[in-house]
Amino acid sequence: MPTIAERRRLFRELHRAGCFAIPNPWDAGTARYLQQLGFKAIATTSAGYAFSRGVPDGSVQRDDMLAHIKELVEATDLPVSADFENGYATEPEDVAENVRLCVATGVAGLSIEDAIDHGQGQLYDLDLAVERIRAAREAIAESDVILVGRAEGILMGRESFDRVLERLCAYANAGADCLYAPGVCDAHQIKRIVAAVAPKPVNLLIGGVMGLTMKDAQALGVRRVSVGGALARTAWAGFIRAAKELAKHGTFNSFAGAIPHAELQALFANQPWRS
Repeated sequence: MPTIAERRRLFRELHRAGCFAIPNPWDAGTARYLQQLGFKAIATTSAGYAFSRGVPDGSVQRDDMLAHIKELVEATDLPVSADFENGYATEPEDVAENVRLCVATGVAGLSIEDAIDHGQGQLYDLDLAVERIRAAREAIAESDVILVGRAEGILMGRESFDRVLERLCAYANAGADCLYAPGVCDAHQIKRIVAAVAPKPVNLLIGGVMGLTMKDAQALGVRRVSVGGALARTAWAGFIRAAKELAKHGTFNSFAGAIPHAELQALFANQPWRS
């Protein structure tokens, strides 16, 4: 398996040109399957992991999330980028300490968002949000971990596009290596973000059917595409459909689309990561 330093170098190289998909597994098994498909990097999903724990997104505490991130880092030999939410702290010095703990898990990248609380729809003031990004950048130091600055205003329905664009530019100037505004899906707005923060790369979230492909994203200048909790929600859709059928009708027709046990058994047997 490649060393952590090698994974970090590879991850940074992926951001230099082209456009790559960075799908979001929620456990070791899904991470290993994504590696089998040939993806070059993966990212954690706070939502996908929270739902697997039976709690809402944003409810997982720092230490539990760090343990989950470390598990995914150790599950494959791919670079892993961490959805590190708001850094699990408000004050810049506390964000810095938590970022150091995240870097210690072996991640190749991590994101810090400007949302205080998704449930309440609150955002940090721009000045404080910038200081938080700057503190995260200093905490990463010479580790070569990519810092993603996330502006949540559009996703949360709290800010205009122009205000979110202002935030992204400020985060880029504060030391973010990659910029990300989940919720942006308009091609013109995507191009404006790419131009405004150039030459720094942009992450685009495609968490549903929005009429864009990977080729479209590359044509817009996007460097990487993540899917957030979409893979987890897709899996939940199949589980819920089959469970409801059993509960309401006592039938098993939904099982017709299930992956055969032997196929999964073969997938996970005799792999280099198997202890």
